[in-house]
Amino acid sequence: QVHLEESGGGSVSTGGSMRLSCAVLGNTEGRVYCIGWFRQTPEEDCAWVCSLFTDGDVTYYPESVKGRFSISQDNAKNTAFLSINDMRPEDSTQYSCAAVKNDRKNSDYVCRRHMLYNQWGQGTQVAVSS
Repeated sequence: QVHLEESGGGSVSTGGSMRLSCAVLGNTEGRVYCIGWFRQTPEEDCAWVCSLFTDGDVTYYPESVKGRFSISQDNAKNTAFLSINDMRPEDSTQYSCAAVKNDRKNSDYVCRRHMLYNQWGQGTQVAVSS
């Protein structure tokens, strides 16, 4: 069993940048995962931001965030990152990371869907001032 810890949230001015971290703690040796970032929005309680598959750094994005948001990982440190550029007040919310064991055959499907993740961090708050 693993657990996740987010960090890097806080306050930033409009136009600034931020990088959130998601540390995957526990025994991950020999396992591959989807790691996803999600957030609360006025439209959705758990909106998908982006995700990756740890074996090969395959990344997935909805069209709504592509361009300003990017996901990456430091595989040696079992840490995933969410980089947000040109931040806007509407980016202000709680961001959470999640993980689920997976394989390459199913990753395209699983990594995109929050209901399929089974390990969640506690969330980190982001506030963008105008």
